[in-house]
Amino acid sequence: MFQNIKNSIQNIKQIHQNCSKYINFIFLTFGMFIFLSGSLSAQNAKIRGVITKTDQKPVSSATIIEKDTKNGTLTNLFGNFELSVPSNVDITIIISYLGFKTQEIQLHLKSGEISQQNIILEEDFTMLPSAEIVDHSERFVPMVRLDPSISMVIHSVGGFEDILKSLPQVSSNNELSSQYNVRGGNFDENMVFVNDIEIFRPLLTRSGNQEGMSFINSDMVSSVTFSAGGFEAKYGDKMSSVLDIKYKKPNEFGATAYLSLLGAGAHVEGVSKNRRFHFNTGFRYKTTRYLLTSMDTKGSYDPNFLDFQTYMTYDLNEKIEFAFLGNISNNSYKFIPEDRKTAFGTWQNPIGVSMYFEGQEIDKFRNSTVAFSTTWRLNKNLKQKFIASWYNTSEKETFDILTEYNLNELNNSIGESNVGDSVVNIGVGTFLEHARNNLSANIFSVKYIGTFNKNNNNLEWGLQYNFERLIYKINEWNMIDSAGYSLPRSENSVLVYDTDFGNILLNQSQLNAYIQNSYIFDLKKNDISLSGGVRFNYLSFNNEFLISPRLTIAIKPEWEKNVVFRFSTGLYHQPPSFKEIRKLDGTLNDKIKAQSSVHAVLATDIDFSLWDRQFKFSTELFYKYLYNINPYSVDNVRIKYYGENISKGYAAGIEAKINGEFVKGTESWFSIALMNTQEKIEGKYHLIYNDKTNIIDTSYGYVPRPSDQLLNIGIFFQDYIPKNPTWQVNLTFLYGTPLPFSNLSEDEKFSFGRLRSYRRVDLGISKQFVTPTKPLPKGNIFRKFKELWVSLEIFNLLDIDNTISYSWVTSTDGKQYGVPNYLTGRRFNLKITARF
Repeated sequence: MFQNIKNSIQNIKQIHQNCSKYINFIFLTFGMFIFLSGSLSAQNAKIRGVITKTDQKPVSSATIIEKDTKNGTLTNLFGNFELSVPSNVDITIIISYLGFKTQEIQLHLKSGEISQQNIILEEDFTMLPSAEIVDHSERFVPMVRLDPSISMVIHSVGGFEDILKSLPQVSSNNELSSQYNVRGGNFDENMVFVNDIEIFRPLLTRSGNQEGMSFINSDMVSSVTFSAGGFEAKYGDKMSSVLDIKYKKPNEFGATAYLSLLGAGAHVEGVSKNRRFHFNTGFRYKTTRYLLTSMDTKGSYDPNFLDFQTYMTYDLNEKIEFAFLGNISNNSYKFIPEDRKTAFGTWQNPIGVSMYFEGQEIDKFRNSTVAFSTTWRLNKNLKQKFIASWYNTSEKETFDILTEYNLNELNNSIGESNVGDSVVNIGVGTFLEHARNNLSANIFSVKYIGTFNKNNNNLEWGLQYNFERLIYKINEWNMIDSAGYSLPRSENSVLVYDTDFGNILLNQSQLNAYIQNSYIFDLKKNDISLSGGVRFNYLSFNNEFLISPRLTIAIKPEWEKNVVFRFSTGLYHQPPSFKEIRKLDGTLNDKIKAQSSVHAVLATDIDFSLWDRQFKFSTELFYKYLYNINPYSVDNVRIKYYGENISKGYAAGIEAKINGEFVKGTESWFSIALMNTQEKIEGKYHLIYNDKTNIIDTSYGYVPRPSDQLLNIGIFFQDYIPKNPTWQVNLTFLYGTPLPFSNLSEDEKFSFGRLRSYRRVDLGISKQFVTPTKPLPKGNIFRKFKELWVSLEIFNLLDIDNTISYSWVTSTDGKQYGVPNYLTGRRFNLKITARF
C-alpha cells in the first residue's frame, strides 16, 4: 500500500515537472492578453445583478442586451449576470425571457462605474406569435441544441465531445478518446464544423493513449447543435452525424484559467474600444500520465498535448465582417513499457498472463488549421459568406517493442493460502512489434455559402472545392515466437505476419454543391414545416459523381400538449477517404465507390411542465439501409478497411430521452436506446454453433457490424445543496452492451467475438468560493476573480475494468487466448477554475 502511495506521489511530481515548462508560457501569454484587453476596454462601465421571478426564484438564461447593438449576455444558473457597456453615453438595456414581460432600463454611467440592477420579471400570459415561431422552427429541423455551459461542468477525460456520449444516439466505449459511434456508424462517419469550417482529425492514431485533445475548446464555444441522421443537404457527405459548433464573438472582456493533475489552460476574450474588433483565444495543455498509470501495463508514460486556438473578427461596417480561425496543436506520446500482469477467464478456469517488455514507442502528431472568411450582409434578407481554409498534419509513429509472456492456470480453490497463484504453465512465447510510419497531408479548401431569409421562407445554397495532397510511408510488421517456434513457419527463414508496407503519394480533388429550401406554413389548426434539398459531389480519385436528395417534414398540431412530429429521409453518400481506398494488400483501389445509406427517421418532441418546471421528452425511430459498404475492423480507435465495396447491411433502432429541471435550476437527462446493425459480406461465411463448441452449419448471411450495440443507457445528473448552492455535484453514467470484434483477412471464413459490456460512472463535486453577485472586500487577494471553483473529480467511481481490445497469445498446445486490454481504473483529480 505504501509503495502505491509512493508511486502516486512520484507520478504527480513527474506531471508537475513536465507541465511547468508549458504552464509558464501559457500564463505569461494569458497575462499579456489580459493587459491588452484591459487597455481596450478601460473606458467601459459595467452593470451586474440578479434576475428573479415574483416568487424570488432565480431566472436562468434570461437575455440582457444593449438596445440596437449585439452587446448582450445571459443569466447563469442562479440568475446572476454581468455586462460591459459604453460609458458617458445614454444607453437602454432590455431584459427578456420567454413567458415573461420584457423590461427596459435607461442608464448613463461614468467610466469604470459598476451599476447594480436587481430585476423582478412578471409573467406574461399573452405569448407573442414571433416567439412561438422561433421556438417551432428550431424543433422542426433534425438537430438537437445542447447547452455549451454543460461542457464546462461535466467532468470528462476525452474532451468536449463527452457532452454527446450520454445522448441516446451516441455510444462510446473508450474514455480516453473523444471519438464516438452514432447509430451503427464508425468514427470516420461523423462530421464536425466550427463556424462553417470542417475539422479534420489525425489519421494514424491507433489508441486513445495517443489521441490528445479534441479540437474544440470548451471555453470558446457559444452554441452547439448535433444531428444523428436525416440532416440537411448543407451539412456535407458523411453517413452518420454532424456536430455544428459556433465559437463566440464576444462583446465584453472575459477570461478563464484552470489547473489540474491532467493539465492546464487559459482563455481570454474581448472587444476593442470601437467595438469592431473581437477576439477569442485559448491555450490548453493536457497530460494523461496520471490516468495511464492505472492500467495493467506498467512503465514510463510520457504523453504531452499542447494546443493554441484563436478566433478573431473585424466588422468593417454593418454589412461586412472579416474573420480568422487559427489552430496549432503539438501532440507527443512516449512510452517505455516494463511489465504487465493480467488475470482473466472464468472462475472455473482462471488464467493469468505475465508479460515483460523491452523497447519503446515514440509518436508525434502536429496539426494546424488556418481559415479566413468574409461575411457580406447585402440586406436584412440576403447574406453571403466566403471561406478559404488550409489543414496540415504531420504524423510519425515509431515503435519496437519485444514482449515475452508466460501463460498460466491459476489456483481457484477458495480458502487455500495460494488462491490466485500460478499452478500450471500452459504457454510461453515472444512477439515483436515494429513500426516506422510517416504521414503528411495538406487539404486546401475554398467555400461559398449563401442564405436568403424572408418571412417563413429560408433558402440556402453553397459551393465548395477541396484539394488534398497526402504522402504516406508505412513499414509495419509483427513477429511471433510461440513455445520456441516462429509463426508463420519457414524452413529457411523467420517470417513476419500482419505486415503492411507502402510508399504512397495521393493527389485528389473534390467538388460539391448544395441547394435547400425551408418553409413554415402557418395554418389555423397546424403548423407545418417542409424542408428539402439536394447535394452534388464529385471526387477525382475514382471519377464518381453523386447526387443526394434530402427531405424533412414537421407538424405541430394545435393540441393542448406542445407536440411536434417530424419525419426525415434522404440519401447519404460518403466519398472514400484515404483509409478507405487502401486494400488489405496495401494497394490503392481506384475502382472503389462511395459508401451509401438511405436514412428514414420518425421523431416526436414533447415539451411539458412538471413541478412548475420545464421538461422535454423526445423519441426517435430510425432505419438506415446501407449499400456499397466497405467492411472494417476496429482495434481500440484504429479502423482498418477491406478497401472494397463488398457488403450491404442495415441499422435500425429506437431511442428515448427525457431532459429538464429534475433539480430546480439545473438541466439533467436520462436516455436509452435499442439498436441492431448487421451486414452481409460477399464471399464470407461464418460458423453457426448449437453451443460454444459444436459447429452445426455455416452461413453466408448477415453478421453483426463492429458497432452493433443492442442497449445503450446514458445519464447526466446535476444537483446542489438547496441552502448553499455554491456546493454542486454532477454524475455521468454510461452503460453499453458488448460490441463485436473481428480480425480482417482475405480468408473466406469470417470470425468474430464480443467485448465485455462498457460500464462507467464519473462523479464531480465542486465548491464555488467566489460568485459574481457577492464581491469580496477590498484587500482580498481573490477580489479580481469573477468566479473561483475548486472541484474534486472521481473518474471511474466504481473502479470497473472495461475492455477496449484483446492481445492474443498462444499456449503450448496451439490454443489462442485473448488477453483483455483494460482501460483506466479509478482516479481522483483536483481541478481549480477561475473566471475573470
